[in-house]
Amino acid sequence: MTAPRVIDGTADILILCDHASNAVPPDVDLGIDPALLGKHIAVDIGAAAVTERLAAGLSAPAILATVSRLVIDLNRESDSPGLIPHVSDGHHISNNTAADRAERIARFHAPYHAAIAAEIRARRPNLLVSVHSFTPRLELHDGNDRPWEIGILYNRDARASRLGIAHLTAAGIVTGDNQPYSGRVLNATMNRHAEANGIPYLGLEIRNDLIADAAGATRWTESCSHLVTSVRDHLAQGGWRGS
Repeated sequence: MTAPRVIDGTADILILCDHASNAVPPDVDLGIDPALLGKHIAVDIGAAAVTERLAAGLSAPAILATVSRLVIDLNRESDSPGLIPHVSDGHHISNNTAADRAERIARFHAPYHAAIAAEIRARRPNLLVSVHSFTPRLELHDGNDRPWEIGILYNRDARASRLGIAHLTAAGIVTGDNQPYSGRVLNATMNRHAEANGIPYLGLEIRNDLIADAAGATRWTESCSHLVTSVRDHLAQGGWRGS
């Protein structure tokens, strides 16, 4: 079992980072060029750094994945075809075709989501924040440029998202509304832990060229800290409280 990394904190916010790591356990052979582990298909570049800084600045608890999404994608339902990827952005993950799905779920996926569920039961946060990053351009088929600096993803519950989009737009930040991905399609962790529990959430997608170094991560942490605090406070003023 590979346990997620847990950062302690006292704030009424829980921060999650599903794709924080590019680590592959020694006994897992993906059958790929190791250079691919430095690409966006293996890890959300910069997302862990932003999560760590955000947790420290807000004194908020955080839970970060400790395994690459090429081993198992923690932001997928356990029955999703993409849970253990066979192809990612045109790159074949050849040995995943023979992977023991149940073993990987038990070893990586279940402990990660159990840790989140336990933290929610223990503290009942008033806001969940999920930190991801996206590549400026997909490799497959020479994909189009993605102009957004940050996107906010959501499914049915748009309480926090609407506030967040308004906040970022007012700050002059190029913001994607369910872009570059739609939270109505890719929202498994927030569906499971936020929407299912009635907790408002912000699903953040930051363009990874903006947070690939320490200076960028620090700069965007400041912006995200203002965003999260503003949304949390507006939700509280509107009368919503965790039960």
